[in-house]
Amino acid sequence: MFDIGWDEMLFTVIVAIVVIGPKDLPRALRTAGRWIGKIRRVSGHFRAGVETMIREAELEEMEKQWREQNAAIMAAHPAPEGASAESALPAPDAALAAPAAAPASDEAPHDPAKAP
Repeated sequence: MFDIGWDEMLFTVIVAIVVIGPKDLPRALRTAGRWIGKIRRVSGHFRAGVETMIREAELEEMEKQWREQNAAIMAAHPAPEGASAESALPAPDAALAAPAAAPASDEAPHDPAKAP
């Protein structure tokens, strides 16, 4: 992310030891770690909020598209006068509703329990 190489990191550590001192360096690193943790948490919350807003905007767009398509379908296929929207739907086909019957066969089905 920051594109820091090993030589730059080593130089930063040497400068930190000289400026802060070896005695106070652990406390300074702990403080820096806490700040970095807080920054990561805040950026995570921010990112989650932005992703939620994007998802909601996409959902609203999809709902708008659905409403437009539904209106176009309803305009193309109007319901008969005096009929409700549910009664305007075609009746389900009886062949689709009933399960297919197994074809009749002259032979009896094979029963493994009765095998010799």
